[in-house]
Amino acid sequence: YKTAWFMCHRIREAMTDRTGGTPMGGDGKVVEADETVIGGKERNKRLSKRNPKNIGAVGKQICFSLVERGGRVRSFHVPSVNAKTLRPIITKHVRRESTFMTDDAGQYRIIGPEFARYESVNHGADEYVRGDAYTNTIEGFFSILKRGINGVYHHVSEAHLSRYLAEFDFRYSNRVALGVNDTMRTDEALRMIAGKRLTYRRTGEAAHA
Repeated sequence: YKTAWFMCHRIREAMTDRTGGTPMGGDGKVVEADETVIGGKERNKRLSKRNPKNIGAVGKQICFSLVERGGRVRSFHVPSVNAKTLRPIITKHVRRESTFMTDDAGQYRIIGPEFARYESVNHGADEYVRGDAYTNTIEGFFSILKRGINGVYHHVSEAHLSRYLAEFDFRYSNRVALGVNDTMRTDEALRMIAGKRLTYRRTGEAAHA
């Protein structure tokens, strides 16, 4: 089991785009941003270990993602959700001439005006689509991510979440809908191996984006 587990992490390491690539979006293109939490639920713990004061989730980790409509996705394991944490990521990975779409969270209202066009939808008021303003694309990616983690891996620790995000980013960004077949996907993964080395000791390192 340990050998297979280690090999899977080395493959995920190969799927990791450390350079971040070129910025997403551009003139006439739309980039959606949102965050989600990944982790267990208090009610699923053994009765003797449950915390009656914790009515929500346990071990929740935050995933922040950017997706270009009809294009690629990039996900980041972040320690918190606020403008100070997210702004450096957004401004590095999204071109300023892009149309930027988010929900109505306060941190996005601070960052959004820095782009050529900014639109948000108020989920709290049951607003999910207003013309071309929506975050359904990023929500769709999150549904794939969570189905994969909950249905296949069941549990992902903080130390390894970034590598699982790299796996799902790679699969989404190299999907058939973008004209990428199995051979092309394999070639891309092999290309990304260059210069990377993951030792068993490093698999236990936890790091936020």
